[in-house]
Amino acid sequence: MDLRQSEHLKAYGIAYWSLTKGIEVDWLLNYRGGSFMIDNHQLVASECLVRGVNFEKISAAAASQIYAEVLDENNNQDVVRLEKAPKVAVYVPPNVLPWDDAVVLAMEYAEIPYDKVWDEEVLQGKLLEYDWLHLHHEDFTGQYGKFYSSFSTAPWYIEQQILYEKKAKELGYRKVSELKKAVARTIKEYIASGGFLFAMCSATDAFDIALAAENTDICDVMYDGDPPDANFQKMLDYSKCLAFENFTVERNPMRYEYSDIDIPPSDMAGFVNQETDYFTLFEFSAKYDPVPTMLTQNHANIIKGFMGQTTNFKKSLIKKTTTILAEKEGTEEVRYIHGNYGRGTFTWYGGHDPEDFQHAVGDPPTDLHLHKNSPGYRLILNNILFPAAKKKQQKT
Repeated sequence: MDLRQSEHLKAYGIAYWSLTKGIEVDWLLNYRGGSFMIDNHQLVASECLVRGVNFEKISAAAASQIYAEVLDENNNQDVVRLEKAPKVAVYVPPNVLPWDDAVVLAMEYAEIPYDKVWDEEVLQGKLLEYDWLHLHHEDFTGQYGKFYSSFSTAPWYIEQQILYEKKAKELGYRKVSELKKAVARTIKEYIASGGFLFAMCSATDAFDIALAAENTDICDVMYDGDPPDANFQKMLDYSKCLAFENFTVERNPMRYEYSDIDIPPSDMAGFVNQETDYFTLFEFSAKYDPVPTMLTQNHANIIKGFMGQTTNFKKSLIKKTTTILAEKEGTEEVRYIHGNYGRGTFTWYGGHDPEDFQHAVGDPPTDLHLHKNSPGYRLILNNILFPAAKKKQQKT
């Protein structure tokens, strides 16, 4: 999976497909960019040829030599056995929205199957049927993505509000915000019970804000028909959050920003220089910290930046229990974080589309045939395979 690989993204699909056929896969962490080792099966070789994925047939002796190198205590490498294809769900409303989901694009390109779930399925406990859940641009605060200023008269926005309000009433909630906060709490329980949650863009901070606002109303009149609590900022409970603390919620309902977690704010994104916007992946000990090592496997450690409604996470507002996986060096801008909650984990990845610097509402979807070796998209696919890993006894 180094620069000799011709189809990095589809290689993840081959690993996933092999697991569905009962074929175990070894993930060689930090070996040639995080390569996969699979026993010689003609079925796998044929599938690689069909999908255009580069592979090398090696002898048993050569394989043994590679394992010896990877397991050598002097090398920052290790082997993780992948045993079972994770069952994947994407939280998405049933209506068509004028933006794309980079994770859905990655899974469809890599041919990784997934199901769609929404509020009703979450509240009915259906998440327990899945190993891995993805959230992307969803708003759990009940403010309809804070698009009111720019799109309140757009047909898609009006349709979205009608749909959400109807669903809230059907499920017994007085307001959309109350429904979304209940959904966020249920997803948090899913993590506690062992689920893996991966969120991108505005679903990251909106999720934590909704948890913090459990006992207060932060929504203005155009969102739920009544004004917010006057002291809602003081009523936020950061102990409920997964990743962030001490943030300030944006009070202006006309501003396309949830809080001060995101830097630069969404409405300042135009001032970011695309040519100089890069972030750096941290290096972890493969043998002592296999999880963050899996999540950062790549053939590049400097990744080109990309914007979103939530692009970065302010370092000073990230809980100390959260692991930082990538940041923009010399700044307070953190791009990729991971943490544990209960028996499960959460991973947040800022930005909307790794190959579209400033993906705007209504823009066409990214064609991954043009970005089949994208380092930014590889980080997404690391997360999908991560739950397949066999748990190893922690080294001391």
